[in-house]
Amino acid sequence: MIIQIALITSVILQFGAFFNTLTLIRRTKFNVSWITISIAFFLMAVRRISELAVFIDNEELSAVDHFNSWMAVFISLLMFIASFYIRRIFKLQSKIDRMRKENEAKVLSAIIETEEKERRHFSRELHDGLGPILSSIKMAFSAIDKSLASPRNKTIIEKTEVAIDTAIDTVREISNNLSPHLLEKFGLKKAIQTFYHNIPQPEKPSFKLSTTPDALHIPYNIEIILYRILTELINNTLKHARAKKIEVSIFSSSKELELHYSDDGKGFDTSSQKRNGTGIANIYSRIKSIDGKVDLHSKINEGFFLKINIPY
Repeated sequence: MIIQIALITSVILQFGAFFNTLTLIRRTKFNVSWITISIAFFLMAVRRISELAVFIDNEELSAVDHFNSWMAVFISLLMFIASFYIRRIFKLQSKIDRMRKENEAKVLSAIIETEEKERRHFSRELHDGLGPILSSIKMAFSAIDKSLASPRNKTIIEKTEVAIDTAIDTVREISNNLSPHLLEKFGLKKAIQTFYHNIPQPEKPSFKLSTTPDALHIPYNIEIILYRILTELINNTLKHARAKKIEVSIFSSSKELELHYSDDGKGFDTSSQKRNGTGIANIYSRIKSIDGKVDLHSKINEGFFLKINIPY
């Protein structure tokens, strides 16, 4: 009677071990080796049932059969315990992977935050330091009485004033690119529209930017990342795509921001090294820093499409 109870227990334990391994198949991403192990656990459970059936049909078994039956019970117990420890190992691995991803995101976020801080600092130095100096030089040249200058000196003065104006405009442009003041004052939509409008290119693609009202109320750290990404994408399109139109959509749903960027340019092979260029790599790094996801699609002569999802 005791051996029968033990064998029934071993059957239960063996099936328990099988179901434990079965639930881990998805975590192993349907690894063939793990599927094979799960099948082996199942076959051993079936064998325990057959051993129990033999014992019930023939109660007068030899000492060797009794020993084998107890060994089967012991093996089933060990396998059941082992399956739980394997499950714990998988949970620990998942926890380590999650912590690694969180730490990577924190490091990337810290790097990007430091980069933006240095950009703002350098932008202020240009705007508040070099800007006023150039303006003072322009005022000094403007105060010169040109009627007293010779024609040659008059030409030099005029060319110098033009050069100073160009320098002032360049400093203003560099300062704005380093730290977009429009983004801080008016938000992402206005900043991107102004950025595209100010691009000095005679034949630009048509540009369409659509947003939903709730998509504009997002944290500034996400806004600045999206601004950098969109300016990078726009520059890539203008330099390489030969596109006729660019479309950008930004909308939010259930506390998730979604951005779509597309052009109808010549596209590229995403499996080639072009996908791993600095610009695309920077986009992936920036989105990873805020726990977002990037989905990129492009084929030669079929344009370019990028989708970004960001929780906030």
